[in-house]
Amino acid sequence: MSGTTTRVAFIGAGNMAEAMISGIVKTGTLEPQQIIVTNHSNEERLLELHNRYGIQGMVRDRLPIESADVIILAMKPKDAETCLASIKNQIKPNQVVMSVLAGISTSFMEEHLQDDQQVIRVMPNTSSMIQESATAISPGENVTMKNVKLAKTLLKAIGEVYVIDEEQMDLFTGIAGSGPAYYYYLMEHIEKIATENGMDPSQARQIGAQTILGAAKMILEREESPEQLRTNITSKNGTTASGLEALAANGGGKAIKAAIQGAMNRSKEISEQLEKVTVR
Repeated sequence: MSGTTTRVAFIGAGNMAEAMISGIVKTGTLEPQQIIVTNHSNEERLLELHNRYGIQGMVRDRLPIESADVIILAMKPKDAETCLASIKNQIKPNQVVMSVLAGISTSFMEEHLQDDQQVIRVMPNTSSMIQESATAISPGENVTMKNVKLAKTLLKAIGEVYVIDEEQMDLFTGIAGSGPAYYYYLMEHIEKIATENGMDPSQARQIGAQTILGAAKMILEREESPEQLRTNITSKNGTTASGLEALAANGGGKAIKAAIQGAMNRSKEISEQLEKVTVR
């Protein structure tokens, strides 16, 4: 995408905006001067981002929003309605509004913008900070295929991108949005049991993390299903079999399913609450 004249404006200058800016600049997807980032009044934060990545930073009131091809909403979800109202009459149908805000649906954006506005809902995860995000996108009704491809290109700068039906977004949140925390929780317990048995905590962390990384790569690079990969390394009456039996006996599988279901349900609740708050 290097060499394109595409201009991107971020409304919001928090961690997610920075993660995306970092990936876009590091991969050369866009040149720094093609990126603008804004917030309400924290000029110190904008200067910090400018010095770090070479992008343009300016307070919200000075943003020349008509010059941006893509507007990325990256503020707090509770401020989304106010933001959408403020840009509604400033943007044109050929501009794309992308939201990385939890709970903000494409229909919510479409209802608060002009009838033919192109919108895309985006759900990255925290691994975007190291360009390893699992990111889902759901295009709105008016988005052209050209702009779906543009969104995918931009978001590939922070990891892998999956186009999904919006009704699956809550499920995606339960798996990928909240998913890193499940693995961190697993790592906490690996480190704890290793330390209790005399291993250096730092070494235990490295061993556990490498084990998870290797298993993930096996799933991504091999043709076998996770179930088959598990079976392949589980010898009858062996150490792995004993560990898996203990995991099952203590509700391991049920706990994983419950965690994803719980996060999915909460994602639905957040969306519903935001919709109710903005009903006139």
